[in-house]
Amino acid sequence: MIRKDLDMERQWQALISEMERLIGQRPKDLNGVLFLLGVQELGKGHQHFTKEQKQDLIHIAICKVLSLSGYYELEGLDEDGWPHWKLKKKLPHFDLLEQEKVLKMHVMEYFEREFDWIPPSASNSR
Repeated sequence: MIRKDLDMERQWQALISEMERLIGQRPKDLNGVLFLLGVQELGKGHQHFTKEQKQDLIHIAICKVLSLSGYYELEGLDEDGWPHWKLKKKLPHFDLLEQEKVLKMHVMEYFEREFDWIPPSASNSR
């Protein structure tokens, strides 16, 4: 792994630890983080979701974080209060590893913007 990837992974692990501190449970993986972010964006609190709704929540989260780079735009809410997004510009083609990196970077940016989370700097992780 190159240094930039190691720094990003340290920041990601710091975010996961912060989430564990806040909610009392450590998200297992990126999808777990995206699910929680989707619940946050839906704004209806903790409830039971169907498998399809869980997939929709992950989609909401992906659209929200990628909207930070202008890829998506919120179209509005449906009659049940679920947000709907519109693709604004085509996403570049990424392999699975690159997709995960891009999503992690955007998730961290989301937490910086929405919750004033401060990631550890590369100099603090030595």
